[in-house]
This record gives sequence, C-alpha cells and structure tokens, in this order.
Amino acid sequence: MNRKNRLLIMKIASLFSVVRGYNIPIIILAQYLSAIFILAPEKRALDILLDFNLFILVFASSLTIASGYIINNFYDSRKDLINRPNKSMLDRLVSQKTKLSVYFTLNFIVALMAMFVSWRVFLFFSGYIFFIWFYSHKIKKYPFIGNLMAAILAVLPFFAILLYFYTRIPFEDIENYKIQLVVIFGHATFLFLLLLIREMIKDLENLKGDLANDYKTIPIVYGQRISKQIVTILTVLTIFPVYYLIEISDVGFMDIYFYCCFIILIFFLLYLWKANSKAQFLLLHNVLKFLIVAGVFCIVLIDPSVLWHGKRLLLQF
Repeated sequence: MNRKNRLLIMKIASLFSVVRGYNIPIIILAQYLSAIFILAPEKRALDILLDFNLFILVFASSLTIASGYIINNFYDSRKDLINRPNKSMLDRLVSQKTKLSVYFTLNFIVALMAMFVSWRVFLFFSGYIFFIWFYSHKIKKYPFIGNLMAAILAVLPFFAILLYFYTRIPFEDIENYKIQLVVIFGHATFLFLLLLIREMIKDLENLKGDLANDYKTIPIVYGQRISKQIVTILTVLTIFPVYYLIEISDVGFMDIYFYCCFIILIFFLLYLWKANSKAQFLLLHNVLKFLIVAGVFCIVLIDPSVLWHGKRLLLQF
C-alpha cells in the first residue's frame, strides 16, 4: 500500500473515531429494541422494522448524534490533548475545517430527512441540533447544568420515537395507555440516572484537562468529595424506577438485568470512595458504559422467546 492510500485509511479511521462510529450501531439497535419491546409493544415487530418513517427518525437521530460528537470534539480539542492524548492524536489527522464540513453536511442531511417525515419532526431535530451545539460550545463548561443537559440530550432520541407513536393515538384512547406510559418513563428515568452518573464520573476522570481549559465542573468548583456524594445520591435514586419496573409493572426476565445492576452498583460505590486517580475513574466510567450497553441487549429479556421463535414472533408481535 502506498503512502497516499495509507494516509486515506488513517483519515477514515480518524473520522470514525471523531464520530465514535462504534457507538452508532448500538444507538440504532437501542432505538429499535425500545420501539418493539417498550414504546410500542402492541404493534407487530415486523411493522415497526418496515416502517419507513421510523427508519428515517432512527437514521436522522444517529446522524445528529454523530454530528454532535464532531462539534463536541471540535470544541474539546485542546482539553482532549491532556485527557485523551492517544485518541486526540488520531482525531487530529482530520483537520478542523474538514470536521466542520462533515458536521454541516450531516446536519443538512438530517434536516432534509426530517422534512420528509413532517414539519414537527423538522422542528424537533432543528432544536436538537441547536441544543447539542449550545451544550458543546457553552453549557458543558458549567457545573450541574452541563451534566444535566448532557444526560437529557442522550435520552431525547428515544422520546422522539415515543412521540412518533403516541401522536398517532386518538386523544380519547390515551387513557388506555397510561400504565404503558408510566413503564416507559420508568425505563427512561433509570437510563437518565445512569447517564447522569456517567457524566459525573467523566468530570472526575477529566479533571486535569478541564482545569487547564477553565471548565467549571463540579469536582473543580466543589471538590471530589462533593462529586462523590452526588454520585452516591444519584446511584441510590436508581432504586425507585427499578422498584416500580420490577414490583409493579411487568418487565419479563429483564428483572435479572436490574438485579445484576444493583449488585454491580454496590461495588461501584465502594470502589468510588477509594478512587483518586484517572485510571480508577476510567474503570468506573467503563463499568457504567458496560451497564448501559448491556441494558440495550437485555431489552429482549422482556420477552426472551423472540430469541428462539424470532420469525414467528416478528410476524405476530
């Protein structure tokens, strides 16, 4: 392979790293599994998979998230040189100008796709793109509000799908979906809390880079002890949505996942109070990423028979 081809491959790898391409398939899978098992369980799975407008929504949200990673990388380039030097060196193979060009191209494609579905979808994604930029440019640097906004932005694509299904339900039938809506918000609350805890751990992990670039995160403004106390409170709060999902509603065999989460989170908290180095906080960060990704695959445990009767259930779901 000549030098030109090697450089091209390296730039593709760099762009893949910038948009975190390894996350996009997980996001797509999470949205479809959520639609089939949580958001619209009364519909046939095959109808959901073949719904072209839903495909547009899922694809558009994936492109928006990818563009969000780009703009986040653009503003965090100096900070990442300290916090993630190896990844930063790979990301820098693509120029800032190229990153911005890809960012605007992706957002333009998203806008076209959204208009194809409806003007409401267009407004949603226009607002979503704006708030991702606003978070990356301004809000991320401030304590509390930055962490909250990051977690909210991560959960929003699932609410887009929720609104897609529920705006089609006649108003007089909404009463029949109350219990299902509470179950959906139980899952969303648990995911939101995990994402918020993850953001808090990232602040502890990236302390040096944030300090050098004048980010006013919670560990910098209030200290590590306060950060750990907040993480502990948020972790305890996960008990409430999980209690409802396990004891009051029916989540099938997914309760196994929630019980395992509790065990892991207990050890997570014990280790958190002993952690004081970047490597230790990185381990905690990876534990939370594992729980979130595992939660995506464990959605099928709500009705695990789909694993061995997949074709039949897809047709009748």
